[in-house]
Amino acid sequence: MKKKITIKLKQNDYKMTEQRETVLEVMLKNRGKHLSAEEVLEKARKKSPGIGIATVYRTLEKLTEMEVLYKTVFEGGKFRYELYDDAGSKQQHHHHHIICLKCGKITEVQEDLLSGLEQKIESQGFKIIDHDLKFFGYCPNCK
Repeated sequence: MKKKITIKLKQNDYKMTEQRETVLEVMLKNRGKHLSAEEVLEKARKKSPGIGIATVYRTLEKLTEMEVLYKTVFEGGKFRYELYDDAGSKQQHHHHHIICLKCGKITEVQEDLLSGLEQKIESQGFKIIDHDLKFFGYCPNCK
């Protein structure tokens, strides 16, 4: 995974500084998790205490632009970031989220529940680029 990301960064002429590397390492170590910029900062400061929130935001946004990370809006308009399943393969990213209203836990539903709906919409002349579906409820521990 890291090798594919490194190739993608080189293709985009993205200079990998020590702090950017730290942000990427945080995301790689937390694969499958949906981290906010603040959570990335907290984890990154363990390795790089001087890293600032602006650097984290800029790095997350740049990695999102390069399709290394996927950015989703969750509770209260807060963005969360996760690695693409295949370092930039939007076609493989379709999964959905269940968000616990009590503890905030985010669980992924890997099955693409909207592919039939997408096909129906595209048959009407639209071109669907991506979709995002969130379920809200209570996890087994909180219900």
